[in-house]
Amino acid sequence: MTMSLSRTVLLTAALPLLLLCGRAAIAQSAPPPAWDQLTPAQREQLIGPVRERWNGASAEERSRMLEHARRWQSMTPAERAEARHGMHSWKQLPPEQREEARALYTKLRTLPDAEREALRERWKQMTPEQRRRWAAENPAPAHRGGPGR
Repeated sequence: MTMSLSRTVLLTAALPLLLLCGRAAIAQSAPPPAWDQLTPAQREQLIGPVRERWNGASAEERSRMLEHARRWQSMTPAERAEARHGMHSWKQLPPEQREEARALYTKLRTLPDAEREALRERWKQMTPEQRRRWAAENPAPAHRGGPGR
């Protein structure tokens, strides 16, 4: 009898917690609302940071922002996922590795296909010290700075 009473008490105490967890899971799994369903405050929350960045940007940076938005809209979901992964990876790089990547990218853009592939293969074989030296000997132009750069 006490075993049955203990289970009843336990279930009675646990039931509200289970219901709360279930509601939280349902709330998290519900798809986000469409743009038209957002409140004005939610829209402002999304747009505000872009507006601030736009207003503080030079004409060159504004052009770049528009071009990035145009390219993003033309991407497939898979391409967008790959771009997000790349942006996340870039943010994780230490500053010196970012400079190496900028130097390599700048150089690769100027080479014919065969030389480009040869440099990529050589880069894979280089030690970190060799890469640092190569980047110092082949610096990228000064970068634009800005968030995440």
